Amino acid sequence: MRIQKRRRREAKTDYAKRLKLLKGEKPRIVIRKTNKYLIAQYITSKHAQDKIEIGVTSKHLMKHGWPKEFEGSLKTIPASYLTGLLIGKKIINEKKENPIVDFGMIRNLHRTKIYAFIKGLVDSGIKIKHDEKIFPKEERIKGAHLKNKINFEEIKTKIK
Repeated sequence: MRIQKRRRREAKTDYAKRLKLLKGEKPRIVIRKTNKYLIAQYITSKHAQDKIEIGVTSKHLMKHGWPKEFEGSLKTIPASYLTGLLIGKKIINEKKENPIVDFGMIRNLHRTKIYAFIKGLVDSGIKIKHDEKIFPKEERIKGAHLKNKINFEEIKTKIK
């Protein structure tokens, strides 16, 4: 009988996928969802030791003009896009190498928050292989589907 590793049992780590990513020797963007926020990290690995070089959460959008009354919606599609845009701009400003994307154990469904995040990365200037069909529609990214509207364009221009 084979004993599974603890992090695999807890559905936190796919060791086969991690090994492939480490063998690639490229930095990676790691995306994680919590109950309140999205967490994005630019990570480099040396000898299987991860080093977080840039970290951003969707909570950082509050500093860029995200409305206080929408503080509870920091993991929506517009917030995901803007978080991707924010970390992408930081990567470019610090002149880091283009990363590969690490979804971790998040389900890979098209037109969801994760792909809105990747659209934000692509729009910031990060070169990631993608197909336009996987991204959410532009009106969803801008928050047209939300009952209470956010000033999306204003927030987007404040992110440098």
